[in-house]
Amino acid sequence: MRVLGVDPGLTRCGVGVVEGVAGRPLTMLGVGVVRTPADVDLGSRLVAIEQGVEAWLDEHRPELVAVERVFSQHNVRTVMGTAQASAVAMLCAARRGIPVALHTPSEVKAAVTGSGRADKAQVGAMVTRLLRLDAPPKPADAADALALAICHIWRAPAVNRLQQAHARAQAAAKASARPTSHVPVRKVPR
Repeated sequence: MRVLGVDPGLTRCGVGVVEGVAGRPLTMLGVGVVRTPADVDLGSRLVAIEQGVEAWLDEHRPELVAVERVFSQHNVRTVMGTAQASAVAMLCAARRGIPVALHTPSEVKAAVTGSGRADKAQVGAMVTRLLRLDAPPKPADAADALALAICHIWRAPAVNRLQQAHARAQAAAKASARPTSHVPVRKVPR
């Protein structure tokens, strides 16, 4: 499985491509950051992010795009920029028919480090170890993008099994809720 991880942000949007399957060594195919200047209008920044993500999709042809799920922060401006960059990445993938998976920061940290409360340095160190790199990717947004891709590769088999079990349970519930053929019931006099 080849996954493009996207750590969304308006100033620095981390991108990283990882290939592999759960239980086997993973390979990093590329890592970087799509940057936009803070003094440019919002629309131009979103176009720059779109162009950057499109270039990564063209070059690496991922089977899936894993994006960090936007979560509530105290700084509304930060969360809005993150949400906008996230939407651009999802749009680029959807336009090409590439499935998108969303993972929360704590899910990613837990998958990669074993702790949902790990800090950026711990995530960077584990990404370095798991992908057999010489040094942690810089900036942290790039390491976070790789961590998203790793998280998805490792979680996908379990998530797929859960989705299949849920679909089977729903089908069984529908089948048992179907009305049986109606047979008139006669009242027997006493």
